[in-house]
Amino acid sequence: MDRWLAMRIFVQVAEAASFAKAARQMQLSAPAVTRTVATLEELVGARLLVRTTRSVKTTEAGARYLEDCRRILAEIAEAEAAAAGHYDQPSGTLSVTAALLFGQMHVLPIVTEYLDLYPGMRARTFFIDRPVNIVEEGMDVAVRIGHLPDSGFTAIQVGSVRRVICAAPDYLRRHGVPTSPADLKQHRIVTSTSAWASPEWRFADGQRVLVEAALQTNTNEAAIATARQGWGLTRVLAYQVAADLQAGRLQRVMSEFEEPPLPIHVLYPEGRRSPAKVRAFIDLAVCRLREHAAFY
Repeated sequence: MDRWLAMRIFVQVAEAASFAKAARQMQLSAPAVTRTVATLEELVGARLLVRTTRSVKTTEAGARYLEDCRRILAEIAEAEAAAAGHYDQPSGTLSVTAALLFGQMHVLPIVTEYLDLYPGMRARTFFIDRPVNIVEEGMDVAVRIGHLPDSGFTAIQVGSVRRVICAAPDYLRRHGVPTSPADLKQHRIVTSTSAWASPEWRFADGQRVLVEAALQTNTNEAAIATARQGWGLTRVLAYQVAADLQAGRLQRVMSEFEEPPLPIHVLYPEGRRSPAKVRAFIDLAVCRLREHAAFY
């Protein structure tokens, strides 16, 4: 029996939760699939699958064996790809994720430059303000802002960014400039309800202020636009308002109370064994992102 093929069949049956469906997907006969799994169970010496009235499920031993099969099959596919040269020249589709505004402002230009450099490549971006499971959602590369959990992924720091409090100069002329966290209670606050937002604002000296927002918006862009119009104060990441600060449309306040900056990382799962499409993008992204002063 071809052990590699038997593993593929077993994985397909387990994932499809059906012998018949797996047979159709692999263009094999249902009896052939059933016999292969039965023979594999004899060789392994354990029951791997159990039929129920509606589906097929893995046993406890089968679940462990399934993970091992996936890993082994992935390593075989990786070896074949390397032998075929896929690790030498970028090919296929690159999937990249980042926070919504950061992705639009700083990652998308890198993606389009990458596609210009490698015309045969295709790319898919997934910009969203929530943590994305890189493996489960099929991402090749992620750009993350904030301290990373220990994931086992390869991470390259490309910069850092502070949370800043800002308002339009007109608002500050009319309502005064806050000089301490306690002063915030005397001001109109605009906040975003995005995934990382918190009503508790923390400061470098350990002070914490529970902010009662006069206006909540569901995007950072809306909060920034409202502050730009002179309606109130908001707190966002520095890169999000860099152009407004430089142009004088917004003014940064209480900078001496700001928390330490948050790191920005380019994150990817395969490390040195990454295919050429990922390595090429990482090299470009790290170079371009490190060029930006707006993060700080």
